[in-house]
Amino acid sequence: MTFPGGTSISRLSVYSGNACADGLEGGTPHLHTASTEAYVVVGGHGALQTLDAHGFRETELVVGSTVWFTPGTIHRAVNRGGLEVVVVMSNAGLPEAGDAVMTFPPEIVADQDRYREAATLPAVDVEEAVARRRELAVEGFLRLVDGGPDALRGFYDSAVALVRPKVARWRGIWESTVAEETRRTAEILDALERGDGAHLSHSALMESKPEDRWGMCGHLRAHDVAHPIVHTPDPS
Repeated sequence: MTFPGGTSISRLSVYSGNACADGLEGGTPHLHTASTEAYVVVGGHGALQTLDAHGFRETELVVGSTVWFTPGTIHRAVNRGGLEVVVVMSNAGLPEAGDAVMTFPPEIVADQDRYREAATLPAVDVEEAVARRRELAVEGFLRLVDGGPDALRGFYDSAVALVRPKVARWRGIWESTVAEETRRTAEILDALERGDGAHLSHSALMESKPEDRWGMCGHLRAHDVAHPIVHTPDPS
């Protein structure tokens, strides 16, 4: 059983304490190539900087703010005081499988090997590596903001080239999660229309404990929704 809607969920504490070259504290700018992301602000305040075909925008984030953005929206979380966010991602499994592309400078994003080297975190000195990765992505992000539509189109082309080799694997993940959940709902609706409630006897309670991780935007307490603890196994 997948998490509701085939989504995934995590708690995000946006990076703070070390300002970037432009004086702002916050996360690593990036986009998602296939998934939509939502922020529900539960603590502190800050802003969401975005860049897409309509240009640059900054949206204020306060407790209670709920924003979401579609594939292709470059986003950067800016922390202006204790910013805490619940993150909901569509297509659970795809973001974890490399759906995101960080806004490194174009000469890096256009090269598979250089991008992989810049994006991969080492087993030691992780905090320093996270800071270096963020600075590099902020540099590229600011160049994209100044570069106009042509620069953004070039970044999109490079992002597609980076993720294209992964798509066959992504399709398998999607088929077994989101697509399977959709098919199951269709079967339930068909059964209910027939007056058949047999599926109600296969109800279950599941749980996923949080796992601490280094994320692109901050410290994550993520949940592995693909492998939950099942408290009420299927009686069949």
